[in-house]
Amino acid sequence: MLTNAVIISVIVMVALSLLRVNVLFAILISSLTAGLVSGMNFSDSVNLMVSGMGGQANTALSYILLGIFAVMIGLSGITTLLVNQMLKIFTGKKTMLALAIAGIACLSQNAVPVHIAFIPILIPPLLGLFDRLKLDRRAVASALTFGLKAPYIMIPAGFGLIFHGIIRDEMISNGMNISLSDVNLSMLIPGSGMIVGLLIAIFISYRKDRVSKPAIQTPPAELDMAEGITDEPAPAAWKMEHTFTIIAIIAALVVQLVSKSLVLGALTGIILLFITRVVKFHDGDKVVQEGIGMMGMIAFVMLVASGYATVLKETGSVTELVENTTGLVGNSPMLLAFFMLLVGLIITMGIGSSFGTIPILAALYVPLCAAAGLSPLATAALIGTAGALGDAGSPASDSTLGPTAGLNADGRHHHIWDTCVPTFLHYNIPLFIFGMIAAFVL
Repeated sequence: MLTNAVIISVIVMVALSLLRVNVLFAILISSLTAGLVSGMNFSDSVNLMVSGMGGQANTALSYILLGIFAVMIGLSGITTLLVNQMLKIFTGKKTMLALAIAGIACLSQNAVPVHIAFIPILIPPLLGLFDRLKLDRRAVASALTFGLKAPYIMIPAGFGLIFHGIIRDEMISNGMNISLSDVNLSMLIPGSGMIVGLLIAIFISYRKDRVSKPAIQTPPAELDMAEGITDEPAPAAWKMEHTFTIIAIIAALVVQLVSKSLVLGALTGIILLFITRVVKFHDGDKVVQEGIGMMGMIAFVMLVASGYATVLKETGSVTELVENTTGLVGNSPMLLAFFMLLVGLIITMGIGSSFGTIPILAALYVPLCAAAGLSPLATAALIGTAGALGDAGSPASDSTLGPTAGLNADGRHHHIWDTCVPTFLHYNIPLFIFGMIAAFVL
């Protein structure tokens, strides 16, 4: 089992990432490693990876357009008003600010299901405020990732309804009947672990003052001037451009919800800001360049991660890993639960998608759970938790790439050490523990 392509390639990816190798190179090398270990040559591995990159083409385009939209919103000046108001409210209350960001992020999964679309709009303008308050950006990364994951794990609305529906449908298709309400109930215990992780991150791990340093050291005076950090909020009055910007944001949201397309939603907002002259047409090159600079990296990482996931699936290594693991543990409920969660963690760390992992796990885990005498509730909890494990902390997951894209807008936030490692520790460990508890309680 230790020669399995999934295990080896994930170890390679994590090791390279921890050594500060760029995540794009880390995933490329891991993908090639998976292909070679499974018996393919370099050429076949690359071709298979490239063929699978199209699976995230829509997502990649969405992120780039959202980056452009975010830059245009910033040019409107409305973000200055936002920062000024937040300065008044949260001065000296950095813990409350981190919790507020977690709350806003939670809304992005159900009440206003835009997923990470709000991050490039909300977070970059607040970076100066974070440094002014000496708020550890790792706490903000933890808050954002919590909001991107916990709601779909626990709340049956928006993306959560989709996630719970996948669990139910896959369990039924594999011979174990369960209702959607039972799936909802089963995921409350694992999801509670994430609440514990969030509180530990904000109130214990990252409560001390910390100002992120730039890659190239800059004199503090120049740094403050560059970011516009002052002792008092800069005066700003409401203008017609701000009204048009609000209209564009609402229109983009409505189109996205109706069409279920982030691409159409972002395009709507961009076109409206051009038409209303909030951003001039001759500034088009500027906003495109800055938008790609903000979100282009995450877009390409998602493309390569999709290719990596395709390599893992097509080689049969995922199925082989699950079968080998379950063959070792037999029908012991305790061992079965432990190894189910461990395998789910490894697979999702590589694939980077909780939703895409569930069908793979359910097909093999449902019969094993039935044989071990586990109830449908316990089985749903284990499958859901195994799928969710690894999403937080995976270098290839949008739950970590999204927060990094916003927090690293000024080049002071490292994707692995400031986002992936903190979110891995604070969410995967509690999810694992609470998932085990759910397997025995339910």
